[in-house]
Amino acid sequence: MAYFLELGFLGLFVSAFLAATILPLSSEVVMSGLLLHGYSPWVLVAVATCGNVAGSLLNYALGYWASLGVIKKWLRMSEEEFVQAEQKFKKYGVFSLLFAWVPIIGDPLTVMAGILRIRLFWFLLLVTLGKGLRYMAIAYVVLQAA
Repeated sequence: MAYFLELGFLGLFVSAFLAATILPLSSEVVMSGLLLHGYSPWVLVAVATCGNVAGSLLNYALGYWASLGVIKKWLRMSEEEFVQAEQKFKKYGVFSLLFAWVPIIGDPLTVMAGILRIRLFWFLLLVTLGKGLRYMAIAYVVLQAA
């Protein structure tokens, strides 16, 4: 994480991008460190949100264009788990994308949105809103604790 901190805004963007994929990274730690070093909270929220949404967009593209076999292998899902995930997405609808920031379920949600060909406008709007609000909450908590 120290490497990402040294890169400042670029480090936050990259860590947020990678955290939105299946890589186990914590952009929250990078953002918190930069906040504590006096970086602008609003710029950090914007940079982190853009990076995280870009990573989610990569997941969407993989769902949209990759074969189901590749996706199941990538997400380490059995056929049964895949069907259950698809049913849940259909049950809760497109607004479930507001929760794309939630660990463990967020990445499969964004991939499933691509598989189901959710309109890109709604995908970007809902994912950006959810992730932006999350980063605002993190910035608020860190600054209150400092």
